[in-house]
Amino acid sequence: MILIVDDRPENILSLKSFLELHQFEVDTAASGEEALKKVLNTPYFLIILDVQMPGMDGFEVAEAISGYSKAKDTPIIFLSAVSTEKRFITQGYTSGGVDYVTKPFDPDILLLKVKTFYRIHVQKKALSDMQDELKKEIEIRKHAEMELNLVNQLLEQRVAERTEELKNTNEILAKKNTELQQFAYVSSHDLKEPLRKIQIFSNIIHDKYLQNNPEASDYINRIISSSSRMTTLINDILEYSRLTVKNDFRNMDINLIVNGVIADLDIFIQEKKAEITVAPFPLMMVIPVQIRQLFQNIISNALKFSRPDIAVKININAEIIAEKSFSSPAVPVEEAEYCRISISDNGIGFNELYIDKIFAIFQRLHSKDEYAGTGIGLAIVKKIVDNHNGLIQACSKPGEGAVFTIVLPLTQSITHPSSETISA
Repeated sequence: MILIVDDRPENILSLKSFLELHQFEVDTAASGEEALKKVLNTPYFLIILDVQMPGMDGFEVAEAISGYSKAKDTPIIFLSAVSTEKRFITQGYTSGGVDYVTKPFDPDILLLKVKTFYRIHVQKKALSDMQDELKKEIEIRKHAEMELNLVNQLLEQRVAERTEELKNTNEILAKKNTELQQFAYVSSHDLKEPLRKIQIFSNIIHDKYLQNNPEASDYINRIISSSSRMTTLINDILEYSRLTVKNDFRNMDINLIVNGVIADLDIFIQEKKAEITVAPFPLMMVIPVQIRQLFQNIISNALKFSRPDIAVKININAEIIAEKSFSSPAVPVEEAEYCRISISDNGIGFNELYIDKIFAIFQRLHSKDEYAGTGIGLAIVKKIVDNHNGLIQACSKPGEGAVFTIVLPLTQSITHPSSETISA
């Protein structure tokens, strides 16, 4: 809205009509005092102020308006037909005016000035609105940041509490594992002692008193066989429980470990007329005892679950790869991070419908009358692979043998103090 201040009604009427004709909203005041009252209550984007008025002249009104905080930035155009000298024009600018127009004025020029001030007013308002929005956005972001900091603090506190809980739980679990390990050793000793006596005295009875009693001899043989299986089961359970005990990783020549296992199984290999081929292995950081047990269990299974009248063939291969994946391609030594080991045989195989069972403890795919064993061997293998942060899978078809694929890291984050290569 524009405020026109002039003590002459005819001047107000003509200027008001001219501006309203160009779609401007206009308010009027017939004196300086009336103008000040209106400025106090109504915001204007432009004031057109006559200089020569009774009472307060235009300069005094402009100075008063400039002292009012809400209106001090409102542009003022002075109109004067009398005070046209330079000193009056200078006073007009000094008192707060932004333009000084002398009468008679050119309506088109005045209209251009009014439009310019209106455009400036619109731009200033838009800028002010943007600043207000920006302030609101800043406040919202500050509030969000404070809430985020609070959430982070609470989260850190919860993580710290949870970490402490896990630490305490791990300590309790470690203590329980130690107690369980001690119990397993004590129990195994206590169980194995009466089993030894059963076997010894059963053998004495069989050899000394039952030579001429086939039926009783058969019963005694069953007792001896059952106690032997019980001894094997106790030993296997002990082996599985030992895998929870912390062991040191060492840089090892795996070829020596595999060759040692083959040497230990030499009699069994000769009985089966088995042919075993072994590809070269890279140096790897492993727990030696456990890796020896891994190869011994898998090779023993390949020998045990062989097909009658067919020479056993076992192939042990090793490739270095860059990713922890069964399908990762082989890479040069400098890019290697893992070793992929495959152990294949031409034995009886198994149905892959039972793939989830073979690595579970006490799970058997064949009866003990067909093949001896406790069903713990592959569970031990799986536990060893887990202890080495590796992967294991098995593929097979009945009558077509089996392939065990293992992926192990070449290095481990926990190392033995000595970095030298240790033979098996």
